[in-house]
Amino acid sequence: MKAMTYSQYGGPDVVTLSDVPKPSPKRNEVLIRIHATTVTSGDHRARSLDLPAGFGVIGRLVFGITGPRQHILGTELAGVVEGIGSDVTRFKPGDEVIAFPGGAYGSHAEYRTISEDGLIALKPANLSFEESASLSFGSMTALPFLRDKARIKRGDRVLVIGASGAVGTAAVQIARHFGAEVTGVTSTANVQLVSAIGAHHVIDYKTADFTTLSQTWDIIIDTTGTANYGRCST
Repeated sequence: MKAMTYSQYGGPDVVTLSDVPKPSPKRNEVLIRIHATTVTSGDHRARSLDLPAGFGVIGRLVFGITGPRQHILGTELAGVVEGIGSDVTRFKPGDEVIAFPGGAYGSHAEYRTISEDGLIALKPANLSFEESASLSFGSMTALPFLRDKARIKRGDRVLVIGASGAVGTAAVQIARHFGAEVTGVTSTANVQLVSAIGAHHVIDYKTADFTTLSQTWDIIIDTTGTANYGRCST
């Protein structure tokens, strides 16, 4: 099968179209023919090792010290089930699905296998493959933080830094779903977008420095990784 592969860290030019073996599903796995995938910030960071300050060593331990361990990027996909393992009961060939391999990557290819107990679900019937493929990365990053780590509850004041990106737009909408009062930080060009998806308040970081405001929040999710904690806490 064809796949976009890379064997060294760097810019987009290190990624090439290659022939690689087509995977076969194990007993509990689903084989998906991929119709659409995405390039996320996670792909960029894994490919380039362009990581937030202090994460360089950790990044190499995770992705590979001298070069990438996983040679095919891609954290999310949408496609059609082409084959199933002998123990699979939830899906059948022909099912249209979305899946989120996440940090296991491997979606920038014609096919990928994933456990039927993994992050895989039937594709929403009213969405295209392209639209569906873009759902997972942002929501599966924002949801565990807000629900499981921050234990968000109705009435919480939530600040989303980077509110117009994949993770940020998901965070705004998920926080609204839980009944929080949401403030989004974004650029001038995206103020209307962040307001339209549900933010109660929008701060344009090009005209206002939110770290100098007297406001306080119960939960802050920084999707940009610019480490504002020191300034915000003083």
